[in-house]
Amino acid sequence: MTKDFIIEQFKELSYETKGFEGWLSASAPEIIFERLSRLNREPLTKVQLNQLLLLSLESGISDDFFKYYWLENPSHSYAIDKLEGFNEEFLKQNAIISIGHLKWGLIRIYTDCLLYFGNISFGFRELKDKTSSELISFFSKKCLPTEMIKQRGRPLEFHDITKDDRYLISEMACKTYGDTPKTKTELLDFLHESYTEAVQNGNKNPSFRDLLSFQSDENNVILNKKSRAKYDKSLSMFEFSIDEILDNNIVDSEDLNVKYGQIADKFLKARENAVKNTDLYLSLVNDLDVYVATSMRNRKDFREMAETCEKIFKDERFSDMYLRYFDPTMSAADGHEDKGLIECLMVKCAKALIYTEGDKESYGKDAEAAMALSLGKPVIFLSPKRANFYKTVHPLTRLIDFNTGVAVGAIIAERPDQVAEILHRVFENKMEYVIQQTKSGYFKLKEKLTESVVRIQTNNELIAKCFWAYYHNRK
Repeated sequence: MTKDFIIEQFKELSYETKGFEGWLSASAPEIIFERLSRLNREPLTKVQLNQLLLLSLESGISDDFFKYYWLENPSHSYAIDKLEGFNEEFLKQNAIISIGHLKWGLIRIYTDCLLYFGNISFGFRELKDKTSSELISFFSKKCLPTEMIKQRGRPLEFHDITKDDRYLISEMACKTYGDTPKTKTELLDFLHESYTEAVQNGNKNPSFRDLLSFQSDENNVILNKKSRAKYDKSLSMFEFSIDEILDNNIVDSEDLNVKYGQIADKFLKARENAVKNTDLYLSLVNDLDVYVATSMRNRKDFREMAETCEKIFKDERFSDMYLRYFDPTMSAADGHEDKGLIECLMVKCAKALIYTEGDKESYGKDAEAAMALSLGKPVIFLSPKRANFYKTVHPLTRLIDFNTGVAVGAIIAERPDQVAEILHRVFENKMEYVIQQTKSGYFKLKEKLTESVVRIQTNNELIAKCFWAYYHNRK
C-alpha cells in the first residue's frame, strides 16, 4: 500500500492539521504511512497505535477504548454494524488487521464525537481514557429503553372523533360556536341577518356560501353588505366552521336553525371528546414518545393530518411498541393559553417530534420544532413538497442543543413511510449515519436514509474558539 492510497482511504476523515484529525493526512509523519503500509501483514496493536498518535502530537488511548472501538460491537444508540466497512471478522481479533478495520473504528469515534460532543477532537479527548464500564455507561444513557417501551402495554383508549368532524375542535370553530353551542352565537346571529338580507334582495333560496360572500343581483345590488361589514373580522372563522354545509340551500329560517343545529351538535360532541382526550394525553405525558407538530387551517387539513398519523403510527413496524403519540386532530383545550402550556409540556416530555409542512408557515409548529431541537431531541420534518428547501435553506432545521452546545439538525423526510422507518430506527437504537468532509475540516454527519445533516463541525476557527470557550460559561 502506498502513501497516496492510504491518504485516499481516509480523505473523509482527515485534513492537514495537527493531532487526531490530521494524523492520516498528507502532512502526517512518514512513519505513519510506512507502518500502515504493512498492516495487512502485521496487525496494528494498541501500543503501536498509541505510538503513531503520539508521533502525530496526539495523546494515546486506553486499552478499553481500543477494544471498544475496534474489537467490539456493543449495544449503542445507533447501528454500529451499519457503518461503512463493518466486517464480523473485526470482532474476532485482538489488533487492527486492515485499513478497512482501522477506518471502521475511526468512523465510530467520529460519529460518537459529532453526535454527543459536537467536535471530533474534543470528544476524542473526553472518551480516550475511559474504561470499558465508563464507556458502556456513557453510551447506554444515550439509548432509548426499547424493551421497556415494548413491555409497557397499551394505554387507556382515546375517545374517537370521526375524521370529517375533527376540524370542529379547532380554535377557530371553538371561537365561532362559543361555550354553549346550542344557544345563539355570533355565527348564528350573522346567518340569520344575512339570510334576511338575501331574501329581501330576491334570493329566496340562498346557500350558506351565499350568506358568507358578496353577491350581486341582476341590478348590481350588493347583497349581505350590512352583515358582512358588521362581522367582517369573523367571516373566515364562520366559513371554516360550517365547511360541510356551505353548499346546502336554505328553505326558511327554521331550516337554517336545523342545519346549523346539526353542525353545532357535532361540534359539542367532538369538542367534549377532544377535551377528554387532552386529559388522557396529560395522564400519560411522562410516557409520551412522539409529539406531532402541525398547523391546520381547514377541514381538508384536519382530515389529511389524521390520515398521516394513521399511516405513520399504524405501520406494522410499531406493532409491538404501543407508541404513545400526540395526534393534534384529537385534542382541544379550554383556551389558547392552556393549549400552549399543554403543548410545551408535551414537547418537553416527548422522546421525538414530527413536524409536518403545510401550505403556509406557522409560528406555533415552528416554535415547537425549535424547542425540540434545542432540547437535543430527534426531530423529523415530513415535507412532500419542500424537502430540499428544509434540507438546504430553512434556518430552523439547524439549531443548538442548549444543554450541550452541540449543533443539531432535523431529519427531512418526503413520505410518511420514511417517517415511520426513521422513528423505528430511533426507538430501536438502529439509526444509520455517514460522515462527509465537504471542505477541509468541515464535517457533516448525515442520516443515511434521507441524507439529512444532523450534526456539523465548522472549520471556522474563530467561531469554534469563541463557541467552545464561552458557551458553557454563560450562567
